[in-house]
Amino acid sequence: MDDISALGIDVGSTTSKIVGISATGKMVWHKLEPADPRVESQVERFLNLARDIAPGDSTPLVATGYGRKLVSQATRQVTEITCHARGVFQSLRHGGTLVDIGGQDSKVISIGIKGEVLDFAMNDKCAAGTGRFLENTAARLSVPLENLGAVTLAADTEVSISSTCTVFAESEVVSLLAHGVELEPILKGLHRSLIKRIVAMVRTVGMHPPLMLSGGVVRNRAIPQMLEEETGQNVIIPDFPQLMGAYGAALIAIGLE
Repeated sequence: MDDISALGIDVGSTTSKIVGISATGKMVWHKLEPADPRVESQVERFLNLARDIAPGDSTPLVATGYGRKLVSQATRQVTEITCHARGVFQSLRHGGTLVDIGGQDSKVISIGIKGEVLDFAMNDKCAAGTGRFLENTAARLSVPLENLGAVTLAADTEVSISSTCTVFAESEVVSLLAHGVELEPILKGLHRSLIKRIVAMVRTVGMHPPLMLSGGVVRNRAIPQMLEEETGQNVIIPDFPQLMGAYGAALIAIGLE
């Protein structure tokens, strides 16, 4: 394994990630775990793991994510917008329109030909446009999260979900089930509701192909497929979609901006 020359850490609401890169920007090591409410303890444990591979305290570290300000060891704290753009550009070697659906917020970022952020839109006020919306619904319906995409795509029809609030949408779902509506069409309608919110954000920023997708939500196969249906664009996914924020932070730490 190549030596670690820089570290990036992304403290998210659902997962925390750390990435180590070589001097040339190659991702050589990473760790991903569910987010621990005790952020400082989790960060210190991550860094101890990194020190086992790259001894010493001189390795530059940049932090991003909603908990980035709690990473006191970081040399810099940088917004998710900048880090995701940097990580995806380095991974795919081109700009375009990036959709990142996180647990707490969703972002649409227009990335230029040099990896710069041209414009962005962010949904951080309502859970209905985030991964948390689907996660809560899956738990309420007793559908394992890892099966959510497959169950959704198995539906031949879908039921329109009119509520634009997570709480009201859950109540609407319960009512539909009580009236005998099948689970699969309901799930497809819920996914469609989320995707339409994302596409509205894309239109706000402006579609600049190609359309790219990052974040843990890509494990749900229904998301990229329905995003393609709604936009008419092919969706491109980097090799490590959940790590793009941490990867971008590491690139910034080593000066590869």
